[in-house]
Formats: sequence, C-alpha cells, structure tokens
Amino acid sequence: MFPLERRVTVVCGHYGTGKTNLSINLALDCARRGEDVSLVDLDVVNPYFRSADYADVLTENDVRVVGPNFANTNLDTPSLPAAVRSTIAEGSRVIVDVGGDDAGATALGVYYRTLTEAEPDVVYVVNRYRSMTTHADEAVQILAEIEAMSHLKATCVANNSHLKRETTEATILDSMGFAEEVASATGLPLRFTTAPRGLDFSQLNKIPDIYPVDVLVRAPWE
Repeated sequence: MFPLERRVTVVCGHYGTGKTNLSINLALDCARRGEDVSLVDLDVVNPYFRSADYADVLTENDVRVVGPNFANTNLDTPSLPAAVRSTIAEGSRVIVDVGGDDAGATALGVYYRTLTEAEPDVVYVVNRYRSMTTHADEAVQILAEIEAMSHLKATCVANNSHLKRETTEATILDSMGFAEEVASATGLPLRFTTAPRGLDFSQLNKIPDIYPVDVLVRAPWE
C-alpha cells in the first residue's frame, strides 16, 4: 500500500521510533512512482540518525535532500537552511523528517506558517518497544508535547513497532493492540503498520494496511 494522502507529509514521534528510516522509505517510494520528491531533514537533535546523512542513496534515486547545515559534522546545533521554506511551499511532493519529541518539534514550529498553508499530513510514529512509549498513555502524552511545540496537529498514527534486527512477525502482531489504543485515545486513524521486507507477509495478512520498508538506517555501532 502507498500510505501518503497529501502533497506534504510531516513525520514526527518519540526518539528512536524509526522516523528517519520511515521518512527515507517514503521518499524513495515516491521517487519510484515517478514523483518529484524532496526530503526535508529537520532533525537538529539526534546526531546519529539524520536523513541528511543518507543523502547519497537518496540523491542516487532522484530524491532531493534539504538538511541542516553541518549535518555531517560533530556540531551539536546545526542551523536550518533558508531553502526549507521554499521547498515546502513549492508544488512537488515533500517529506519532512522531524527530530524527536518536543525539542525536535521546536524546529518544526519555525516553519509553522509555511506548513499550515501547505495543509500537511502529520504522521505520528509510534513504536511499542521504545522506552518511555511502551504504554499508550505515554505515547499520547508525547504527542501532546509535540503538538504544543510545533503548533501543528497530527492527522494519523503510524505503527512502526520493531526490535531492529530482532523483529519478527510476532513482534509486529503483538504491537497492534498498543497502536490501536494510541489511535483510539488520540482520536486519530491508524493509517498503516510497517514491516521490514523479508518477513513472512502471509503471517501478517490479518493486519490491514501493511507498509513494507527497507531497513536502511543503522546506528554507527551496528
């Protein structure tokens, strides 16, 4: 399935939920569909997982990357380029990868007016197996903090529950109750559930709207 419904998609969530890997997959899938697509990296928080650090594979597949200046250095506070506003405002497909939690959402708030005019999809990514979001009420609280700092409202939930290389079909099946509870508590639709390519999808056919992803993002120590 192809999960995007609007021209501009903002991908947000808690640290370590897999936002960057999801954002890269979404951008690459758009490019494979023949779309003119840009990936905007607004993660100015986490130095280890930034979309801009995967610019080579993205540009090789015709994805334009707009990221923080100095994203590939050891500086802790990269600046945001002026090109972000024009990229969001123009007519092509845009994926916005946001840093974790309210701190990351502060960068998103800088572009509040531009984003509001674009009427974006704001995808809230959840991962049952990430610390501090193992219970639905914790995930709901983090979303409230993100919305308060970004001045944007989420439009849907994406279940990206995984255990990195240890992810199995059972990992995903066991996460569905959590994801559905988060969706119910927030009043948002559960748009899709991700599953790494290579799993037995016949075992996951009871889950609606499965979105296959490639595991592209890894920590430096992996």
